[in-house]
Amino acid sequence: MIGLHRRAAPRDDRVVHLVAGRCLDYPTAELVAGLPSMRDALAEQADSAAATALASLVTHLDGAALADLQRAYVDTFDLSRKHALYLSYWTDGDTRRRGEVLGRFKSAYRSSGAVVDTHGELPDYLPMVLEFTARVDPEAGVALLQEYRASLELLRIALQERKSAYAAAVVAVCATLPGESPPDRAAVMEMVGLSGPHPTETVGLEPYDPRLLPLQPASTGAPRSGGS
Repeated sequence: MIGLHRRAAPRDDRVVHLVAGRCLDYPTAELVAGLPSMRDALAEQADSAAATALASLVTHLDGAALADLQRAYVDTFDLSRKHALYLSYWTDGDTRRRGEVLGRFKSAYRSSGAVVDTHGELPDYLPMVLEFTARVDPEAGVALLQEYRASLELLRIALQERKSAYAAAVVAVCATLPGESPPDRAAVMEMVGLSGPHPTETVGLEPYDPRLLPLQPASTGAPRSGGS
């Protein structure tokens, strides 16, 4: 496990993943109390562009009242699917296929040998994936983040379009992964080689969100869900 009070070697991405995960979770008094330590930990990452980006969000959160933070968080993440924090929502929406995908997240947690308490959340909940990456199994966690890089980038773009301070957290996470972030949604599609129609099968009452990635690879020619 890593702590927030320690001398870190330059570019320790676990610090970014841990702080980003905590900042993207629902604001609590515990979060607010820990913000100074998070800021200090990020300051130790002097050569990390990701840490520099994330520090702006920590400063923003530290300068607001808890009630205001909670209202803004609910407005951003709970009242709109445009900013879904569930990684497989962007690729699988509410199709039955998503159940299989969620099982893969659970399998990754089990394979780490650690007990992961989901607290009623789906296992692809981004703050949980980031906590797992930082504190349990960085290699497996980064593999999940890289596999769902397109989901992260679409979330980043949506938050940037909203001009949300929370965009800094996703920018920081993407900066820890290989390659540059694509500039727009079309570039995200090109990055992952996807094209074609969206799947239509749903398990809920909501229609399929048009922002979701299609599932068919180009070579064939062919947000937020509730807790478990």
